[in-house]
Amino acid sequence: MAGQRAEGAAVRAVAARFREVNGDHAMTPADDAYVNRQFVELGALCHKVGRDPDEVRELMSARLLPLPSYLRSDGAEMVPADLFALADAAGGPDRLRAWFVGHWSDPDEGEQEWDAYLSGRYVCLHTVSPATIRRKGELVAAIEAALAAADSDSPAPAASLSALVDELDALEPDFTDYDRLRFGGPVSRDTHITALRTHRPPVEAQ
Repeated sequence: MAGQRAEGAAVRAVAARFREVNGDHAMTPADDAYVNRQFVELGALCHKVGRDPDEVRELMSARLLPLPSYLRSDGAEMVPADLFALADAAGGPDRLRAWFVGHWSDPDEGEQEWDAYLSGRYVCLHTVSPATIRRKGELVAAIEAALAAADSDSPAPAASLSALVDELDALEPDFTDYDRLRFGGPVSRDTHITALRTHRPPVEAQ
């Protein structure tokens, strides 16, 4: 009985922190279907890899592992299938922060990205790692710079922009409407991929 109460408390603590970070937005059936395709239930993942889900929840609450990416409409904690990959690469959750932040030359930037990683809101990448986080930032900046310098009569900038958009497209999943609610508007796929392909069709390779 005590174990059941402890597990319930851990579940409630993670759910409360998740809603504190993301707001309290309802998940629709379409949101649930998207999340089921892209993520796995925390309990199922822990069973698969031999970890105790309650201990993992405690690591999340202690800011040693990221929060779930989504809470499905039935309350299930949905996480990436590679949730533990970075902690394993770092040598354990206790070493993850230093390992993670060390991938940025600016420690302040690294700490900001660490906070973002812990929030569980890096659902904008198929695979979350310091390398993919940095590359996404570089691509978004490069796309915006290309747009600012673009000359509609010059095919070279347009071709370069198309290649940047294609690379960003390969990094990012589709997102779901829930994401647009919790992020308060369009997501990067909307603004830096879909909109550009709608208004600036890709240039065919010469």
